[in-house]
Amino acid sequence: MNEYNLNLHHQSLVVDGHCDSILECYKEKRDFIKSGLKGHLDLSRLKQGGVNLQFLALFIEAKYKPYGALCRVLELLDFFYSLKNERGESLQIIKEQKDLLSLNAETVKFLLTVEGGEALEGQLSTLRILFRLGIRSVTLTWNQRNQLGDGVWERESGGGLTTFGKAVIKEMNDLGMLVDVSHLSEGGFWDVISYTTKPIAATHSCCRALHDHPRNLRNEQLEALQKNQGIIGINFYPEFLGREMVTAETVIEHIEYAAGVAGVDHVGLGSDFDGIETTPAGLEDVSKMPLLTELLLQRGWKEEEVRKVLGGNYIRVLQQVLPPAQS
Repeated sequence: MNEYNLNLHHQSLVVDGHCDSILECYKEKRDFIKSGLKGHLDLSRLKQGGVNLQFLALFIEAKYKPYGALCRVLELLDFFYSLKNERGESLQIIKEQKDLLSLNAETVKFLLTVEGGEALEGQLSTLRILFRLGIRSVTLTWNQRNQLGDGVWERESGGGLTTFGKAVIKEMNDLGMLVDVSHLSEGGFWDVISYTTKPIAATHSCCRALHDHPRNLRNEQLEALQKNQGIIGINFYPEFLGREMVTAETVIEHIEYAAGVAGVDHVGLGSDFDGIETTPAGLEDVSKMPLLTELLLQRGWKEEEVRKVLGGNYIRVLQQVLPPAQS
């Protein structure tokens, strides 16, 4: 790799909008701190890859839905905080706007998210408690229907958000939590756009025009994210990227396409590491992230534009969404 490009990557703020590593480390008894051969992501490899802010999703497996979802999220949250107690300064979390100011190219910090509104169990009070426990984003649905709305597997129903789902949007806006519309049905996406007063994110999605998969966003949705001042984080999962031979170049194609439709200010990264079975060639784990910088620069992107996609755009969205001070 070109030394200048590598230096630019490691001098930039890099944000990855989604991974499932906490669940995988908990289930597989994998070390989240030390670099290993298993999985895609740990603290050591985050440093190698130059990632400075990693969204950590607490994913709820199917066997815990609809009953047991909240307990499972609390179990995973307890696992993370146990690690944090052991490692201290190594596992710092972002909770409010001022925390973003402490991000720099030498540190790795984390933003805690819940993947699946089932964890709320129909109660806004649960959302408020999760907020107090450090959760700062919720992926409203996974692929199924839940109490908030329809996921992409239910898209043919034409259903969107429920009354409770709309109340959740308002409460998240008021608390300072990022609304994540990845996995949400198209009807639900448009409901969120109608009801939110803050920027939203599709933290780990791709472009429907390049590959017709229900998890990917249409051009109209990308344009809506632009108007909302939100962001799409491009997913690394080959099934969403859409070719038999998926490489890091394919990820770049989705980044460029999204930037062409939504604007370069509204595109970021959402690897989905440890939540995907396969990865693009060249992006086998998070340590390979610098390759994306190299490829963008090779394709004529300006340094300022590269920095935005690497992390600047996510930082802007979080500055607009997170609470100014912890409640």
